[in-house]
Amino acid sequence: MTAGCSPLPAGTLIERAIALLHTEPADSRVIGREVLGIPRAPDLVFERMAVALLQPDPRVRRLPDGRWDLVRDAANSPALRDCTFAVVDVETTGSRPAGPDRITEIAIVLVHGGSVTPVLDTLVNPERPIPPVVTRLTRITQADVRDKPVFAEIADEVTRELAGRVFVAHNVRFDWGFVAGGLRRTRDVVLDGPRICTVRLARRLIPGLKSRGLDSVARYFGVEIARRHRAGGDALATAEVLVRLLERAEERGVRTLRELQQLGPRQPRKRRRSRSGRSLPRSLEDA
Repeated sequence: MTAGCSPLPAGTLIERAIALLHTEPADSRVIGREVLGIPRAPDLVFERMAVALLQPDPRVRRLPDGRWDLVRDAANSPALRDCTFAVVDVETTGSRPAGPDRITEIAIVLVHGGSVTPVLDTLVNPERPIPPVVTRLTRITQADVRDKPVFAEIADEVTRELAGRVFVAHNVRFDWGFVAGGLRRTRDVVLDGPRICTVRLARRLIPGLKSRGLDSVARYFGVEIARRHRAGGDALATAEVLVRLLERAEERGVRTLRELQQLGPRQPRKRRRSRSGRSLPRSLEDA
């Protein structure tokens, strides 16, 4: 059995909710914000809207803590050895994929059976200014992207490389948000499928490590990052980290994709700020 990403028609709210719940359970407030697009409302309003949307769908269940989750059949989950993981890293103009920010660089590296294969690494014209704080970190300038393809020109290639594969990133919510957002705008599809976050896996599998940023986790495993804060270098390092995390998970008896997803419980964390006081993009926080 195989499992992986697939583009779905973007027409229904329930399919957007199903895509969101593939990552982890979510409460009614998250459903209201990320699926219904309502930034603020009383908790009772979020609750009523989530119940109306999700409760009739047999694919969704309510957990004892009140969060919504998918009805999952662990017995039918694919074996890890049968999965191909698409490790993704994006550089962006900021942290708001649903707002004004866009991708400036994207890389995809495939992992299967311990082998690591880069398949995509390209700058992307975001069609908007790159803030100086981002340029200082990534060294990507406006001149670098001026003559590069816009996301619409690479959307089909991105879709091909993700299709049928497990989406992985270091802080997966950030990278998924930008890739899914780009595909929705340019191809009118919702990206659906399983996701794995190496930050969350590291929290569970390396409990003594104080920081789960990419520098710290890579150093722990002896992985060199050739081009830090660039999509290609970070994706390749994340792929090598994933190989080692998978080995550690298998040592603990994890054999299926579903079991791997259950390893990473959600843990709240504080956001760091730049010296100027401006919040850094989340990819920069966890990278």
